[in-house]
Amino acid sequence: MYRFLVTAVLLCTGSVLQAQQSNIEDAAAFSKDIHQPGVQVFDVRTAAEYNTGHLPNALQADYNNKAEFSERVKYLDKQKPVYVYCLAGGRSSKAAQWMRENGFNKVVELENGVNAWKLAGLPLEGVSEKKAQMTVDTYNKGIAKGIVLTDVGAAWCPPCRQMEPTLVKFLQKNKNVTFVKVDGGNDIDVMKAIDAKGLPTLILYKNGKEVWRKQGVSTMEELNAALKL
Repeated sequence: MYRFLVTAVLLCTGSVLQAQQSNIEDAAAFSKDIHQPGVQVFDVRTAAEYNTGHLPNALQADYNNKAEFSERVKYLDKQKPVYVYCLAGGRSSKAAQWMRENGFNKVVELENGVNAWKLAGLPLEGVSEKKAQMTVDTYNKGIAKGIVLTDVGAAWCPPCRQMEPTLVKFLQKNKNVTFVKVDGGNDIDVMKAIDAKGLPTLILYKNGKEVWRKQGVSTMEELNAALKL
C-alpha cells in the first residue's frame, strides 16, 4: 500500500510539473504558436518598451501599472489562449499567474521574454524611427469647425481594439461627423493639451467646443446620445 501511495504521489507530481512546463515556451515554439487562429498576444511591458519593437499583433498593458493592467486585461477573452511576454520573463510570469488565478483558460509565457526572442534571430514589429507628433496647433485646427469626434487610442490597446467596430459603424452612419485620430502612443503633446489620461478617450466637439467626453469603451447608444447634446 505504501509503495502504491508513493508511486501515485510521484506520478501526480510529475504530471503537475509537466503541465506547468507546458505553460512556458521557448522563442521558437512561441513564434510558431502565436500564429494559430484565435490566439491573443499580450505584451505586459510599458508603452515605451512596446514602441521599441514588439511581437506580431501584440496588445499591450503595463503589468507594473496596476490600474492600466486591470482595466485592459478585462478586454481579453478568457476562453481563448493568451500568449504573454515581457522583456526577460519576470513581469510576464506574474501577469500569467494572475490571469490563471482569475479564470483564463490557457496562458502561455515566452521563456526569457523579448531578450530570448532577439537571441533566436526572430523579427520584431514596429522597429522604426519615431514618427513626428501631431502638433497642438494642427489638432486645434482639425476640431475648429463642424462636428468632430476625437479618438485617443492605439492599435495595441485592448479596449481600443474592441471599440474600433463601433466607431466604424458610427462614422458610416453619421457622414457629417469629422474624425480625428490621436495616437495614444505618440501624440503626447496633444494628449496633455486635451487632458486625455487613458485609452481610449473619446471627445465630441461642435465648432471647437467640447460637448461630450468619455474615457473607456463607449456604446453606439452613448455616441448617438452625444450627438444630440
